[in-house]
Amino acid sequence: MVNCYMAFPNTILIDALRQTAERLKKGAVYAWGNHGACNCGNLLQVITPLSRQDIMACVQTGIGEWTELSEEFCGTSNTPLNILISSLQSIGLTPTDIHNLEYLDNREVLEQLPGGFRWLKKNSREDVILYFETFAEILEENLLSGIDIHPLFESTRSKPVTQVLA
Repeated sequence: MVNCYMAFPNTILIDALRQTAERLKKGAVYAWGNHGACNCGNLLQVITPLSRQDIMACVQTGIGEWTELSEEFCGTSNTPLNILISSLQSIGLTPTDIHNLEYLDNREVLEQLPGGFRWLKKNSREDVILYFETFAEILEENLLSGIDIHPLFESTRSKPVTQVLA
């Protein structure tokens, strides 16, 4: 098991990463230099009802890339940009995760890539898909490893198998 301490492993985040990868595989608009169609922009399209144009309009209220935008996030402000960052954080991402998603550079994810460690290109659709899928796998593994199924067996231990199956 890999200890992936960056994001809070949860089914919503795992599903969103997989849906984003699937959308990219199917040809969703991808442009790393466009806040609405980059790595985080495509993820936001999955977790919010916003289009890439809507995301671009919101992001124009701030300055910089997603890394800088997430670092300047103010949770008490309801500016359009802060609502976007809040959406990313609500699914379990931290400012560091947002940076890592945009630049594809978390070593824990890179070390678990099929075929072994290698650096990925932040502006490559195929690399984004691979990174998102690998990140989802790590999070799912961490989520499942944290589930204790022993209590489920405790309630059935004293009953005959025929009663448990009935």
